[in-house]
Amino acid sequence: MPAHTIAAVVYKPTDNIEALLALAARALAERGVRLGGVLQHDIPTVIDDPCAMQLENLETGESIPLSQDLGRGSVSCRVDPDALARGSVAVRGALERGVDLVIINKFGAQEVFGAGLRDEMGETVLAGVPLLTAVGERFLDEWKQFTGDECALLPPTLEAILQWWSEQQAAG
Repeated sequence: MPAHTIAAVVYKPTDNIEALLALAARALAERGVRLGGVLQHDIPTVIDDPCAMQLENLETGESIPLSQDLGRGSVSCRVDPDALARGSVAVRGALERGVDLVIINKFGAQEVFGAGLRDEMGETVLAGVPLLTAVGERFLDEWKQFTGDECALLPPTLEAILQWWSEQQAAG
C-alpha cells in the first residue's frame, strides 16, 4: 500500500485541531468526497469542563455524546466506552458502504494504549481506503511505530490536507 494513503496532521497543544479537521471535512464534502469516520468536538458548557465532548459521524451528521457524567467533583476525563463503540460502528459502516475517505479525529492516548479507534484505523487501511487523522507531537513516535512510518505527516493547515487529498485523487 502506498505510504500516502495514510496521513496524519501533526499538531501542538496550541493548535485547534478539532476546528481544522472540521473545516477540512466540510471542504472535502463540498468537493463531492464521500466521507466516513468521526470527528471530536468540544461542547461548550456553563461550567469550565474540558472533557465535555461529542463525536460527529461524518457520514450521517449524528452527534454522539463522548463524555459520561462521573458525578460532581470528578476531575478525570470520562470517555464513554459506549460512545467509542458507536464511533466504531460508524467507521465500520462507512467502510462497508464504500466511502472515499475516512477521517478519525486523532491518534491519541487511547489509541497509543491499544484502545479508542485504533483498530478502526487499521481496518480502514486494510480496506484500501485513505485515512486522515491527527496526532499530537507527543505521540508521534507511537504513531510512526503503529504505521511502520508509512504515512504522510502534514502540517496543521487546510492547504496541506487538501493538497494531500489532491495527490490521493491523482494517484487513483
